[in-house]
Order: sequence, then C-alpha cells, then structure tokens
Amino acid sequence: MTYAQKKDDAQYIINGDVTIKKYHDREELEKLQKGQLLDLYNRRIEIIIKILPNIAFATHPNVTMTSLGIPNTKDNRRALKDNLEATDIYFDNTIEFQKIVLPYSDKTNLISAILFYEETLKGLHTYNDFN
Repeated sequence: MTYAQKKDDAQYIINGDVTIKKYHDREELEKLQKGQLLDLYNRRIEIIIKILPNIAFATHPNVTMTSLGIPNTKDNRRALKDNLEATDIYFDNTIEFQKIVLPYSDKTNLISAILFYEETLKGLHTYNDFN
C-alpha cells in the first residue's frame, strides 16, 4: 500500500459492526438462557460505548470525518485513531470485568438492563428530531 492510499483510507467515526439487528421484549428475553443474555448484554454495552460518545457527529455507522466536512488532516486522523484505540481498550477492559462479575447477576436484572439499553439505543433513531 502506498502512502497516498494510506492517506485516503477512510476511518469511520462509528464502525459498521455496531448496529442492532433486533430489539427484544421482556417475554423474548425471559426465554433465553443466562449465557445468551450475558452475550446480548455485552453486545449492547459495546454499541453504547462505541456510539453514544459520538452522537454529536453521527448516530449511525460508516460516517467518516470527510463526510462530515471535518478536514482530513494528519492531526485529525491521529486524533480519531487515538480515540478509536482508547474506545477499544476501554471496551476490552469492560468486557473482561463483565466476564468475571456479570455471571453473578440476577437474570431479572440482566433482562431489565438489556431492555433499558435497547430503549436508550432506540432513541438514536429520533436523535435528529432534536435538531
């Protein structure tokens, strides 16, 4: 890869892998095993960690600095890269902690937390209504 190709590579502010394909209701969640709920809970945590801090820029994945009119300068690319790396580190540390302590959580509380997170994330669909 040449320098010119590297320079033009788009870095997404929110990566495309943080989308919700399905929202749940309490009845659906109650039918799941605790292990499935733990996985779903951690997935919702990932989406919150990677999207919510960036809603001033975008509320959906695959938005780049350039698409927002932010100059694609070396300093801006570096700042975004540093932010994405810090987010990944924070997420990884959070998940490691969750793997240790979350299995002790009550299934009912886990379901409530998932429903709360999903309701919060549904709000992203109406975020532009506040503009």
